[in-house]
Formats: sequence, C-alpha cells, structure tokens
Amino acid sequence: MGKTEKKENRYGLLGRNISYSFSQGYFTKKFQELGLNDHSYENFDIPDISEFKSVLAEPNLKGLNVTIPYKQDVIPFLDELDKKAASIGAVNTIKFTENGLKGFNTDAYGFQQSLQKLLKPHHKKALVLGTGGASKAICFVLDELGIDHAYVSRSKKKNQFTYEELTKDIVEAYKVIINCTPLGTHPNVENKPDLPYQHIGNKHLLFDLIYNPEKTTFLALGEANGATISNGLEMLLGQAEKAWEIWNTP
Repeated sequence: MGKTEKKENRYGLLGRNISYSFSQGYFTKKFQELGLNDHSYENFDIPDISEFKSVLAEPNLKGLNVTIPYKQDVIPFLDELDKKAASIGAVNTIKFTENGLKGFNTDAYGFQQSLQKLLKPHHKKALVLGTGGASKAICFVLDELGIDHAYVSRSKKKNQFTYEELTKDIVEAYKVIINCTPLGTHPNVENKPDLPYQHIGNKHLLFDLIYNPEKTTFLALGEANGATISNGLEMLLGQAEKAWEIWNTP
C-alpha cells in the first residue's frame, strides 16, 4: 500500500500490481486544485481479494476505485449494488454510505463517452478481447449502442472465439476490436494480444483500455495498417469524474 499521508477524507484504488496506475496522481492533483487539503488518494495493492477486509479496517475511507483483477471478486463484500453495476456484473467504484458499501460501475460511462465519437456507420460488429470484469462494462455499452459483439479468449467457450480461430474473414467482418486484457501494460510493453494483425485495415477501429503506455503494441500494429486507434486515457478520466460525482452525491 502507498505511503500517502492519512487524512480525514481518504480515497483509493483497490487492485493488484497497480503501480502503473494514473489514478493516484490524477486525484491527488484534483484535490490540490480544489483546495481539499483534508483529502488523500492512495493505492491499496493487495495480493488477494481476501485482504480487502484489512483495507476496510483503515480509518476515514470515503470511497474506492477498483481495478484488475477485483472488479467481480469484490462484489460479495458489498452491501448493495447500483442497478447498472448489477446489470453489468462488475464494480469499479465503491461508495461508503451509512447503510454500508455500495458498488457502482463508471467504466461503462467512461467507455461510452470515449467510444461514441469514434464510431462510423460501418462499425457494426466488435471483437472484445478478454472476459474479465472490464469486458463486462464494455459489452454492456456495445449492447446499448446496438453493436453486435463476440468475446475472444484463450480458452474455448460457447459463443466466443479463441485467438487461434480468428481467420481473415472474421477479422474483416468485425471492424471494432477492443482490448480488455492487461497485455501490453507498462512495464511489459512488448506484450500484445495474439491477433492476425495483417488482416486489420483502414476501416478498423482499435480501442485499448490500457493508457500506460500511451500507445501499446496492439495499437501501434493497428495504426501501421491504417486503423483508427484510441487508448483508454479518456475512458479513465471519464470514469474517474463519474466516481467523484458518485462519492459526493448524498
């Protein structure tokens, strides 16, 4: 866990191996700009979700963000779920209320705000890489936008592709490809989803939830073939602002 000074109003990020995250810097700067000297934001980096109980024992906690790999695992610890979070099946924001812990999902809000401005009429089908908690919010938004989608995973399951099954025809049919895996996150920037990148063209839109580095290998290979690309920074900022709004709504 971080060595941030413990203040009267504490917020933080719950996850594992999260030193790469921009959230602490973002909120620390936000608190400074707003003159909130009694607010702090810190990383709660825990090796297993069972350690969440020790985080809850910390004094003066007002709200938490949740990241990989605990967006689904944290749900049993919560007393209530917001309607949208319940529909998605994943939580990335926790509000400490008089009635206990309430879970929200602001990933969906941030993703929709970021994605919509990039969509073209031919973006009718999407491949969603990864099946973790983040992908649940992405598929929720795709459903709301009327974009057909399919999961891609390393293991074979019903109604989803494995990476080995991605043929030229499939990649050309799905013009939106969204990386919801941690592959390529700093410091392992050479990693990438195992796609046949040669079949990606200038009508494709590649979206990576990763924002550190700014341009992952996944995005760079797509861009080299003419694809439109976007990283997850705008999504991060959108979901962070939504979380701040939730924490401050009575």
